[in-house]
Amino acid sequence: MLLHEYVEQNAERFPYKDAAIHLGGRINYLELEAAINRLANQLLDFNLRPGSRVGLLLESSINYIIAYFAILKAGGVVVGLNSQGTVRDFRNILGDCEVSGLILNKNSANIVKEIYQDIPSLKFVISDGQYDHYPKELDKKFWLDIQLKGDPARPHVSRKDEDIAQIIYTSGTTGKPKGVTLSHKNLHANTVSIVKYLELKPEDRVMAILPFYYSYGNSLLLTHMYCGGSLVIDNRFAYPNVILEIMSQERVTGFSGVPSTFAILMHKSNIRNYRFEHLRYITQAGGPMTPALTQKIMEALPHLKIYIMYGQTEASARLSYLEPEKLLEKIGSIGRAIPGVTLTVRDENGQPCKPGDVGEIVAQGDNIMVGYWNNPEATAKVLKSDGLHTGDLATVDEDGYIYVVSRSSDMIKSGAHRISPKEIEEVIAEFPGIVESAVIGVPDEILGEALVAYLVTKEKIDHKELRKHLRLNLAPFKIPGEIIEVEALPKTTSGKIKKFELVEQYKQKARS
Repeated sequence: MLLHEYVEQNAERFPYKDAAIHLGGRINYLELEAAINRLANQLLDFNLRPGSRVGLLLESSINYIIAYFAILKAGGVVVGLNSQGTVRDFRNILGDCEVSGLILNKNSANIVKEIYQDIPSLKFVISDGQYDHYPKELDKKFWLDIQLKGDPARPHVSRKDEDIAQIIYTSGTTGKPKGVTLSHKNLHANTVSIVKYLELKPEDRVMAILPFYYSYGNSLLLTHMYCGGSLVIDNRFAYPNVILEIMSQERVTGFSGVPSTFAILMHKSNIRNYRFEHLRYITQAGGPMTPALTQKIMEALPHLKIYIMYGQTEASARLSYLEPEKLLEKIGSIGRAIPGVTLTVRDENGQPCKPGDVGEIVAQGDNIMVGYWNNPEATAKVLKSDGLHTGDLATVDEDGYIYVVSRSSDMIKSGAHRISPKEIEEVIAEFPGIVESAVIGVPDEILGEALVAYLVTKEKIDHKELRKHLRLNLAPFKIPGEIIEVEALPKTTSGKIKKFELVEQYKQKARS
């Protein structure tokens, strides 16, 4: 099934049902499909060729949804862009995938002048507001003109399931982003699987605070457009109590976040003042969540189903989930493979590991990416004959439940020891007053790498008591030599901690 057929299907099944809500604005499925068709027809008028890439530089919104499916319906490939990116980011990404066009908001319009000379493939721009300074060589259209005067009839462009639908540039917690290339088949397989295990129905309404250009946010968009549900979009999570109020007013049934999302809700919001009678489930992915934080969520929202999930952009989003009923029994586990996926923990010789032994998670399934855009060397390193090599080290128990130890690139080699920062971060999270932490390895003449812990706290903490807690729960070689309190940890816009930035900050401080 092609992704844009989701909206077509629901325009026929539920024409007057809310498809999306954003800041008081609403659009039903019938209106949504007509708006998508108008924009898709305009893209075809711009002579967009099948497989051509189109950059999408909009915040999560109803317009983002329209643009996303219009690009696909016109036969193009979506390249979602981080609206908080720099000119350098846009130049690198858009040049790498040679975009034919850009759909953007007027606040980003000045970027086109900056990058135009470096992107010879760029032929057209569609903006949601008036802007008079685009290079004259570009074809230009304004969003409102298209929606007022465009053709609402369905265009017919021949595409196959195996055709590329989207390129998602990784969030870059370990360095330069790579373009993960995903087909309609990849994304559809993942969508169907998630809808199945979350038991999503047309009545479901998800609170969408995660950016749609990010893999996790993209999966929220696709799953709810597939099942005929509703997206309640709000980008104001900097004010968590505003989000809680919207959730209550809109009677949302689902909420999704990364670990830092839930840390903020537990420590810096009024979440315990709400009953959320309509809220059925929450999902967590985007990095490991400490058992201590999981426990706090269970105590605050005891009636909810809590899904702990694991995945990678290279897998269209999702690879495994832990069933809510197993949360206490298998706490700390990422669960087992989602429907349609096979996960194996393999040793260095490629053989399945025995329970308790550490190996790499290898994944197979229709959701696994086609490859990295324009990067065969990087593709060959992770896509092998036995599947996607995730780079995540894990153990598996006797029941087949997987426990991530660390990313192989995160492992810290200190003296003769290979140390997982995740284990230390989980112990730190148990100490009162800790909001979140990040443990890194920094250069050390004797040990190779020494351990440093960065902490964000909600109150003044006693470092002597913290060290006592660490000594009681960790081997001596796992206790950080330095503990540094900061106001915030550097993160990608998807909420992942950028540990490489912390390492660079530490090195610069040491040099000065």
